[in-house]
Amino acid sequence: MMDFFESYKSDIGYVFLVIGSVFVLRFLTDLLYKWLLKQEQKKYPDESPKAVIWVRRILNALWLVLGLILLSFLFVNVDGYDTLRHNFNIILYLGVVAVVTIVGAAAVNMWFRMRIKKKVERLEDPTSFKFLRYVAVIGIYTTGVLFALLAFPSLKGVAQTALGGAGVIALIAGVASQEALANLVGGVFIISFKPFRIGDVIKVTDTMVGTVTDITLRHTVIRNFENKMIVIPNAIINKEKLINYDLGELKICERIEFQISYESDLDLAKKIMREECEKHPLIIDNRSETEILDGQPKVRTALISINESTLTVRAWTWARNYGDAFNMRCDILEIVKKRFDTEGIDLAYPHRTIVFKDPTVFRNGADENRKNNS
Repeated sequence: MMDFFESYKSDIGYVFLVIGSVFVLRFLTDLLYKWLLKQEQKKYPDESPKAVIWVRRILNALWLVLGLILLSFLFVNVDGYDTLRHNFNIILYLGVVAVVTIVGAAAVNMWFRMRIKKKVERLEDPTSFKFLRYVAVIGIYTTGVLFALLAFPSLKGVAQTALGGAGVIALIAGVASQEALANLVGGVFIISFKPFRIGDVIKVTDTMVGTVTDITLRHTVIRNFENKMIVIPNAIINKEKLINYDLGELKICERIEFQISYESDLDLAKKIMREECEKHPLIIDNRSETEILDGQPKVRTALISINESTLTVRAWTWARNYGDAFNMRCDILEIVKKRFDTEGIDLAYPHRTIVFKDPTVFRNGADENRKNNS
C-alpha cells in the first residue's frame, strides 16, 4: 500500500486538489448567490430572482464539468491532452458567455422595469419603454448565442458575419418566417404611429374589447372586462379597423334603442326614454350654448326606422368615457323597461300565425289518395 501511495503520490495530490477546488468554487458560488439574492430582494422585493438562480446553476454545473475534464487528464495519454485542453477551453468559454449574457439581459431588463415604473407613477406613457425592453433583451440574448457559436469552427463564419452586421438582415430573413417578420414590423408600426398605447381601451371586434396591457415584438395583449387576457398577433391587429376609446376626446355618445309595437304610444315612449336618460347621474350635457338657448332637450329621442312589425326608437346620450357609457346604458335599459311595463308600452316580440285546415276535407283527401294508389 505504501508503495502505491509513493508511486502515485503526485496523481493523488492532483485529484485532491481538483476535487477540493471544485468544492471551494461551489461553496463560493453559493455564498455569492445568497448575497446577490439578499441584495435583489432588498432593492427589488417584487421581482423574481430568476437570473440569479440561473447564474448559480450554470456556475455550479460549470465547476463540476471542468473538474471532471481536469480529472480526465490522469487517464489519457499525451496525444489526448490537446483534445481535453480544447474541450476545457470550449466549456469554460461557453460558461462565461452564458453567465455574462444572463447577467447583461437581467440588468437591462431591470433598468427598463424601473423606468417603466417611474413613468407609470408620473402618469406618463410607458408604451415605448415596454416595447424597447423586449428589443434590448432579445438583442442581448441573440448576441450571446452568436458569441457562443464562435466556439464551433463549422459555425464560426456565420457568427462572425452576423456580429459584423453585414448579414444580420439576411440571417433574420432566413431563420424567421414571414408571419414572424410581419408581427415584428407590425409591432414597430404600433410603437411608431401609436394608434393605441398601454392602458387604452380599444375594440378590435365585438368579442375583443378591453384594456391594452402589453405590446411585445410579436403580439399585443388586451385584458377584457371578464379579466381574460386576449393575445392578438401584431400583424393581425395592424390590419384591423379598431376603435380606441381613449384616443383624443374621451366623451362618448351612447345610443340606446328600443323596439316597440305598432299599437304602443310613440310619443309616450319617447318621453319616458328622455326622462329616464336625463335623470341618470352619469349623463353629461353635450349641447352647445346655441342649442341650450333654443330650448333643445339634453337627450334627443327619435323614431329612426319603421320595421316589418316594430318601431325602433333611439335616444342619444353622452357620457364622460367608455366605462361610464357602458354602466349608464345598462341602468337605462333596465329602468326604461320597467317604466314601459308600468305605462303600457309593449316591447316588440315575434308573432306566429298558425292556420288549421278543416279536418273533414283533409280526411276525405287522404282517403281519395289511398284509393288512387291501390
